[in-house]
Amino acid sequence: MHGTVCFRYSVCSQLSSLFLLGFNRTVTLDSRLLTCFPLNGVSNFVDMASSVSAQAQANPAPVAALQRGIVKMVLSGCAIIVRGQPRGGPPPERQINLSNIRTGALARRAPQSQPDQKDTPDEPYAFQAREFLRKMLIGKEVCFTVEVKTALGREYGMVYLGRDTTGENIAESLVNEGLATVRREGIRGNNPDQARLCDLEDQAKASKKGMWTEGGGTNTIRDLKYIIENPRNFVDSMHQKPVNAVIEHVRDGSVVRALLLPDYYLVTVMLSGVKCPTFKREADGTESPEPFAAEAKFFTESRLLQRDVQIILESCPNQVILGTVLHPNGNITELLLKEGFARCVDWSMAVYTQGAEKLRAGEKSAKERKVRIWKDYVAPTANMDQKDRQFVAKVMQVVNADAVVVKLNSGEYKTIHLSSIRPPRIEGEEKNKDKDKRFRPIYDIPYMFEAREFMRKKIIGKKVNVTVDYIRAATSSSETSTIPAFAERTCATVTIGGINIAEALVSKGFATVIRYRQDDDQRSSHYDELLAAEARAIKNGKGLHSKKEVPIHRVADISGETQKAKQFLPFLQRAGRSEAVVEYVFSGSRLKLYMPKETCLITFLLAGIECPRGSRNMPGGMQVAEPFSDEAMAFTKELVLQREVEVEVESMDKAGNFIGWLHIEGVNLSVALVENALSKVHFTAERSSYYKTLVSGEEASRLRKDKIWANYEEKKVEEVVHVMEEKERTANYRAVYVTEITDTMHFYTQDVETGTQLENLMETMRAEIAAQPPVEGSYAARRGDYCIANFSADGEWYRARVEKVQSPAKVHVFYIDYGNEDVRADVVDNLVRDIQNTQCLLNVEHSGVTCPHVTLQFADSKDDVGLSLVKEGMVMVDARKEKHLQKMVTEYLNGQESAKTARLNIWRYGDFRDDDADEFGYKLKK
Repeated sequence: MHGTVCFRYSVCSQLSSLFLLGFNRTVTLDSRLLTCFPLNGVSNFVDMASSVSAQAQANPAPVAALQRGIVKMVLSGCAIIVRGQPRGGPPPERQINLSNIRTGALARRAPQSQPDQKDTPDEPYAFQAREFLRKMLIGKEVCFTVEVKTALGREYGMVYLGRDTTGENIAESLVNEGLATVRREGIRGNNPDQARLCDLEDQAKASKKGMWTEGGGTNTIRDLKYIIENPRNFVDSMHQKPVNAVIEHVRDGSVVRALLLPDYYLVTVMLSGVKCPTFKREADGTESPEPFAAEAKFFTESRLLQRDVQIILESCPNQVILGTVLHPNGNITELLLKEGFARCVDWSMAVYTQGAEKLRAGEKSAKERKVRIWKDYVAPTANMDQKDRQFVAKVMQVVNADAVVVKLNSGEYKTIHLSSIRPPRIEGEEKNKDKDKRFRPIYDIPYMFEAREFMRKKIIGKKVNVTVDYIRAATSSSETSTIPAFAERTCATVTIGGINIAEALVSKGFATVIRYRQDDDQRSSHYDELLAAEARAIKNGKGLHSKKEVPIHRVADISGETQKAKQFLPFLQRAGRSEAVVEYVFSGSRLKLYMPKETCLITFLLAGIECPRGSRNMPGGMQVAEPFSDEAMAFTKELVLQREVEVEVESMDKAGNFIGWLHIEGVNLSVALVENALSKVHFTAERSSYYKTLVSGEEASRLRKDKIWANYEEKKVEEVVHVMEEKERTANYRAVYVTEITDTMHFYTQDVETGTQLENLMETMRAEIAAQPPVEGSYAARRGDYCIANFSADGEWYRARVEKVQSPAKVHVFYIDYGNEDVRADVVDNLVRDIQNTQCLLNVEHSGVTCPHVTLQFADSKDDVGLSLVKEGMVMVDARKEKHLQKMVTEYLNGQESAKTARLNIWRYGDFRDDDADEFGYKLKK
């Protein structure tokens, strides 16, 4: 007898034997066009297009052929769904009702479209009968005979556990347990199967099993809960602990309906972190499956439908419960990804408690094997060589908070953008708020400076590991424009010491994570870590996510501002070495510096050298670059760009550019350029203390004939005999007071003639202080400040300059009128101190780098103070070569020899400049 049966996509298989079941091709199946019938006595299912005549539908089949199948689902205590074996897609299936018995009806929820209808509860022992069969049959192979088909196509028959009728008779087992009643109406006496069922029922009644127990089984009726009033609180109350459950329905590969035990909550659970292809409902009510939707659904059904599982309820965004279904044989979420039936979804991966990296690994495996939904997948870096995908490079510049310039081993420079992050930015209205002010992103965009500084301090000048994630194609600013809004970008993950720089930026709130379309695969290989870092930053209120006022950087740019530069010059000159950061390199010797303490930007020119000039626009046209100008600029960039340096400002040019010396880690940049044959010594270096070093470096470069000296030919110079002009020593002594002597034998004096004016000034100043005494603590000293200070030796007030602030309670000052310094070491001999604060006669003998060199005489005896020190063996003679000083030098040398002979003071152990031990193999030459 032929009949029409309903085909369902939802099918299942025995978990232990079919958990790794896969498909080789796509098959689209329409449930309305399939029927099943036995072929050659075995349970093969085939399509059938013909219908059955109305007259034959109610008649019993002439031959009860034995058929086989896998139990996919137990609908009730007396109805099951069996399926065939998959052949390239989900297999056909059919519903079999057990003949001659009846079980209680399961609970049914009223249709939502009919609010006047009420939910129907379980009949006594209905759920127990269902559970008895579910635990016995789900995923098992059974054989069955179809004895009757109704007019509606419903099939009734006998079902046996196993491959033949020697197995357990399912109907008999139910009756024997008291879970089903026997249909006694119309019993045929010659039917031994019916007779046996009646006997078993009588025995169950006698034994008071199941429904035959006293009380009628009202305690077996479940209190089913179809609606949860507050799903979020419900999920939170589970504390992400595994909950026992039975999967009652599979909507698609990643959405299931579960019965939570023991409280009988019916909930719909979406698998966290993944999404499978779905079935789209059309306007006419039909469903059209996306590619691999049916296969994904079967994959989940065959492993989970009506299985005992555990579910971790993980989150509930927008009333959607997210969770992970765990089975002893595996995690369905990870299996779906690995077999190419699902893709990762960013919005729910963060709540996946088993570790998002496992999901990414499963998806990556499917992509690499190009299975199922990834059959046409092409990796973003598929066309790149391995050496271009992963490499080590040196960071030369931090361009922005999400981009760096690196130097490859080949010497090539390459811009790398950090994958999947967006630097701080400002909206257009805020940007245009002050149109008169020049917009400088690094200082004007909140947290942009902090982001740049974080990266600069972390990676500038260091080697990093670069893993290219994708290449972002160039984009045009408009459809009609050929000018790209963004050039092609190489986006990568940059790490140093195992730290992902992008993740560190995001965790500090200095950048945000880009959100992508679900099908956009061009993203960071550590995208989930970035999302987690951003979540932490938001939770802790870091950086961009802080509710505090944003930091403001008021940085004055005095580059080219001549008047401002003039005001600033004395301060920088007095400061000595100042800290700075190289913001930009214009050429080998021209830089822009950021002065952190002064919060200003200046243009800085290297002193003492003449660097090759680069090309530039001039009124008469483009000036051609001089040879090696690019090399000089590259050298300077690599050595100092965005590094912390120290600068000594000496002067300023007429354009407002500061001139001086730049030092980085003990290296003088001017000297380094000269030594590397990228610059020449300028004549202005003669008066500097670096002149000898510069000349020595230049001479070495010339001898090597390197770079700018490659074509240098030394000019022949005619020998010239220099006749030194006869010059007599001039003795023009003037009366002075020695006010201070330093530990380095420098001393300060005041002219006797002007001493009265200074005293009058001091008296006026002290009278003013006495009338208006200063308030203690009202002044905070800063280095370079001019002030009045109380001298510790006499308690009087003097004009002073702050030299060093050691602490709020201890400040080093220099008394500018007398040369004294408070806080000093007493290492000068008492004989020398005898001339302090006394009137002496002073004569300037020759100029020095920092101060003039003089002779000093006692005012009364006219004895030479220096000669006295030499004769006492307190100092050594500096044998000057000037002819006009030879008479005085000879007198000093004679005094030194007499002190050596007498072994006075520094000569007490002989001439310490000689090495008297010849066994060492050398002696110091005089």
